[in-house]
Amino acid sequence: MDVRAALSDLISIGDRRFIPHLAVDCAILGFHAGELKVLLLRWHGSERWSLPGGFVEKNEPLDLAAERVLRERTGLDEIYLHQFHAFGGTDRHEDDLVPSFRSLGIEVPLDHWLVNRIVSVGYVALVDFAKATPKPDALAAECRWWDMHERPPLLFDHDEIVTRALESVRVQLDTAPIAASLLPDTFAMPELLRLYQTVLGRPLDRRNFQRRILELGLVERVPENGKRAGRVGRPGHLYRWVGKDAG
Repeated sequence: MDVRAALSDLISIGDRRFIPHLAVDCAILGFHAGELKVLLLRWHGSERWSLPGGFVEKNEPLDLAAERVLRERTGLDEIYLHQFHAFGGTDRHEDDLVPSFRSLGIEVPLDHWLVNRIVSVGYVALVDFAKATPKPDALAAECRWWDMHERPPLLFDHDEIVTRALESVRVQLDTAPIAASLLPDTFAMPELLRLYQTVLGRPLDRRNFQRRILELGLVERVPENGKRAGRVGRPGHLYRWVGKDAG
């Protein structure tokens, strides 16, 4: 289905399938080359970007709606997904999209629920950057990763959603399977340190970090062949995440 047909259907019969005025928005985060990435969509007929999201089907639990959005945008299943906040301000209107719709030859009635107040439930997802296959939805022209700190200004209140999502990840850094979701199955301690520093946005002392991580029992050393060459040729130990809820 092309974008015009998809949008026409959403306007004319969307309220038969979806719950009007209710949506989910997903801050999908990945880690690559020492940088924290966020997955964004560019709308058809616009140079504006937003988080992936969607409306909730009438027979669909809220969490499953978020899982559907995540699966459709990344091609991944069974990954860490956490509901962190509801966004329900009275100024949450979608009318920023009206010019984009008009550029496609689609007129949306100004009293239609699609371009009026939408309450959104925010989810944060942590995905393996190398395994994800970004794919736009029917209303988007592009879907791609952006560096967290170099992303363009986002539509609606999505910058606030990203900020709150990152705060949520920081709070759960030691208890949620952050490393298990964003790093390979086995990793060196410097890689874990780099991930923590990137998420927290500040440097950490290497020795104190390693001591703390080991004392908390968040990782275990991979036995036998779990080594890789270090900077000066000495083998460096590999670890795997065994923290709370890692499995």
